[in-house]
Amino acid sequence: MTTIVVGYVPKAEGRAALRRAAEEATLRDAKLVVVNSHRGGRSFDSDEAEASDAALTEVREQLDSTGVPYEVRQLVRGLDPAEDLVAVAEQVHAEFIVIGLRRRSPVGKLILGSNAQRVLLDAPCPVLAVKAEEGED
Repeated sequence: MTTIVVGYVPKAEGRAALRRAAEEATLRDAKLVVVNSHRGGRSFDSDEAEASDAALTEVREQLDSTGVPYEVRQLVRGLDPAEDLVAVAEQVHAEFIVIGLRRRSPVGKLILGSNAQRVLLDAPCPVLAVKAEEGED
């Protein structure tokens, strides 16, 4: 079975990436691997862990309604999200990776987000970058 990896954060860009990844998984009869990555250590406290767990519960509920086979991986191991996404894509032999991009100012558009740029440059497979829709928080 084909596998698609999606980077998820509980923000507009993460929700947009998840929606598109689920659509692609349905079209391709593929399995979806949702990756939620945190650096860990002092910067990831218990309140953040609870919020992240709640967000991933919403992800599971959303994906359950689509019928797409999936697994959710919450990684807290000290790596950058880009490193985690690339590592998971390599591990599962992903057909492609889906990432969300946040909107940027005209000056900010000159420089793509560092995690997105690293995924695009280091991924072992094609990367589909998705922008959040207007008005989405």
